[in-house]
Amino acid sequence: MKKLLLIFIAAGMLASCGKDFLETAPKDRKTIEAFYKTPKDAFEALVAAYSMLNVDGYGNIWLSSTIASDEAFGGGGNADNGWLQWDKSIPRNDLNAEAWNKYYTAIYRCNIFLQNIGSVDFKNDTATRDRYIGEAKFLRAYYYFDLARMFGNVPLITKPLQPGDYYIPQATPDSVYTQIATDLKEAIALLPATQFSAIPSGEYGRATKWAAEALLGRVFLYYTGYYGKQSIGAVTSKADALSAVEDVINNSGHGLVSKFNNLFRASATTNEYAGQNNQEGVFTIQYTYLGLGDQNQQNGNRVQVMIGIRSQVLGPYYKGWGAATVNPKLYDAYAPGDTRRSASIISIDAEGYSSQYVVGDQAQNTNFFIKKYTPVNDKKPEDLGGNFQWDNYDNYVAIRFADVLLMGAELQLGTNNAKAQQYLDQVRDRAFQDQLHRVVLTSKDQIMTERRFELALEGQRYWDLLRQGVSVAKAAIDNPSTDAAFNISFRSETKGLFAIPETQINLSNGTLVQNTGW
Repeated sequence: MKKLLLIFIAAGMLASCGKDFLETAPKDRKTIEAFYKTPKDAFEALVAAYSMLNVDGYGNIWLSSTIASDEAFGGGGNADNGWLQWDKSIPRNDLNAEAWNKYYTAIYRCNIFLQNIGSVDFKNDTATRDRYIGEAKFLRAYYYFDLARMFGNVPLITKPLQPGDYYIPQATPDSVYTQIATDLKEAIALLPATQFSAIPSGEYGRATKWAAEALLGRVFLYYTGYYGKQSIGAVTSKADALSAVEDVINNSGHGLVSKFNNLFRASATTNEYAGQNNQEGVFTIQYTYLGLGDQNQQNGNRVQVMIGIRSQVLGPYYKGWGAATVNPKLYDAYAPGDTRRSASIISIDAEGYSSQYVVGDQAQNTNFFIKKYTPVNDKKPEDLGGNFQWDNYDNYVAIRFADVLLMGAELQLGTNNAKAQQYLDQVRDRAFQDQLHRVVLTSKDQIMTERRFELALEGQRYWDLLRQGVSVAKAAIDNPSTDAAFNISFRSETKGLFAIPETQINLSNGTLVQNTGW
């Protein structure tokens, strides 16, 4: 299950590669010219590109966008200003530096790989070569999509930079999204169409044709919604996006887990947890405890410790830092009988912990915490030789099959309403564990509402709001309150974009311009 991550640790030579590694020749490392020779070399370089998925903490788009949405507040300790800044869109020097560095390091590794893969002797094994190239293109698209959503106007770099070329101006979003779509379509043509049931356990977490197709659907819906376009340039039309999503639904072998709560270790009943790599994960980021307390390994799920109940163990839940306290409005919005509420959100009161829970220095306390992915007090990192700060190991499902169904419903609406209805019904039937809660699908708003409950606290809500329009985002995120801690006002002038790190602007020799509102 974690074989790919074990290679991350074994391939330390490449896991820390960067410009210095590629332009110097220390005795314990190979030069770029000496390295790309064998398929093993290529695989290690590809693993180095994958490994950036695990770089978490303040650089994780899932956490920062959840806090920026209407789902959660900043939380954390009273002295933890960073999360509060995301919550209230308050300028803070270098707040997003970790994300910027993470993604450009990742893109650099993809570019180095793609530039040099032609030097590898695959001995006529074109299938392996094509797969590796497809994976690298998928990863570059994945990283650029996160960058483009967060910052809007970013430098577009598709090859390793040479001395003198470091001051790259920001590209237009149209150019960046065209590159993302191009990479994904090329990846779709190269990646294996292996059904989920046939994927070897040691290959979980690797990109497949289905992951690339699902991501293309997500990219299309966000770009066309946020920017008011009909297509992604001449590269991807609505018909292309629909065809890709339909292929995942009909041919991938992925499907819904029978009960929603079994998707997450913290909410599953005894012996019913579907597992770290179940059929619903179309693209699943792999984590492991095998860093064993070494924070430099960056193989653990850092978001888990950040969202855990602050500094205390309650029932099955293990301790954490208390970030992203859940907005009571989300908890209250679920309909009676919807199993997703108790599987998604810890309610201190409803779960009977009121007499045990100590608020302490918890900021923006709501008595609600994220249950999905929260640390649990069973086989915790310490029990396995690790450290709870660095070595939480629950995988993050970046693209779930339920999301693909809802994308399919959205793309089919107005084209094939019967199919759109069918996809929505599948999601709601599971949520309520019956067919009595179906609704007649007539509008996109119903699908967006379903996405709110199905994908709650998984890092999708903020982007779903923005692609419906800045005014829609503001109406949802604004939280007028007499309590200053909870008084939130979405700043429309930012258009929902995050601040480009000031250090990057200062280093850019005037080529980077800060986003409006920051």
